[in-house]
Amino acid sequence: MSESIPRALQPPVAVALAKLVRTFPGPAALPGGIWAEPKWDGYRAIVLNDSDRVSLWSRQGKELSRIFPELCEGVRAQVPPGVVLDGEAVIWNGDRLDFEALQRRMVSSRAALPALVHELPASFAAFDVLAVAGQDVRGVPFTGRRQLLEELARDWTAPLNLSPTTTDMELAKTWLKDLPHTGVEGLVFKGGSQPYDGSRSWLKLKTKNTFDAVCAAVIGPITQPQAIIAGLPIDGQLRIVGRSTVLTTRAGRELGRRLSPAEPGHPWPEEISEISLNRFSKDKGPVHLTLVEPVVVEISADVAWTGKSFRHPISLLRVRPEFDPSEVELPSPLQNR
Repeated sequence: MSESIPRALQPPVAVALAKLVRTFPGPAALPGGIWAEPKWDGYRAIVLNDSDRVSLWSRQGKELSRIFPELCEGVRAQVPPGVVLDGEAVIWNGDRLDFEALQRRMVSSRAALPALVHELPASFAAFDVLAVAGQDVRGVPFTGRRQLLEELARDWTAPLNLSPTTTDMELAKTWLKDLPHTGVEGLVFKGGSQPYDGSRSWLKLKTKNTFDAVCAAVIGPITQPQAIIAGLPIDGQLRIVGRSTVLTTRAGRELGRRLSPAEPGHPWPEEISEISLNRFSKDKGPVHLTLVEPVVVEISADVAWTGKSFRHPISLLRVRPEFDPSEVELPSPLQNR
């Protein structure tokens, strides 16, 4: 049996993705019963151990092998040739996932990389297998692929890890409640009889937190804003920490009634870069802000916090005009991240 990677799995590999759901899925939401596992806060990575080399690839088809040499070495030592794994490259800093450390890896020079690897080594959380012994197993139901993955991982040691999974939804709800303090973003759900395909065939449920923040700018006209720009006090200054999802016409109109034009001395500029709101955006152009007098808003945000901003769009829940913007504080769950 060949130990080379099947031609159909030569990178870039189309990875399975998950559709966002708002509530816990029922037992019949996916074929073959529901399996739940943690949604890791890291870089999605496909690992290939070909007959002559090990390589890591992002979901966008970018090779990450140079960025994670310790993961390549771990796979080379512990995974037989002809295997393709799907999982997440993560970095633990104490008892919490450190996404900022991952980002430093991505922009580091070759000279600086060894020090970063030594300071905060990466780990790989494997949650699926696409090939074994050179054979494409994507058509095997998830339960069968999971058995193959568990067999492969039987004697793994750091930096390789087997991502846990469960069919016990009460345990999964406990994970959803208890794991966010480690940086785990939520849960991913798979169907027991599902094959692996490059579509949004899985489901994901993200942990959400509710905070008070300050809306000091909007995108669009003040009378019908399209999105809010939220701020929080960081290092003694009101700093931009995120942009909301697109507001409905009704929500924008109701918010507009609460807003007034900014007075002189506003702390924010009228134009910022798109990348300052979304560092993963391909659009590097400017974003024009409509500055407004600060007003307190209640927002919903997931646990992905960089230490300076939310990595994903926030949701506007309601305006809190009864609160004083100067009394808003950095929420305690964000202070130690």
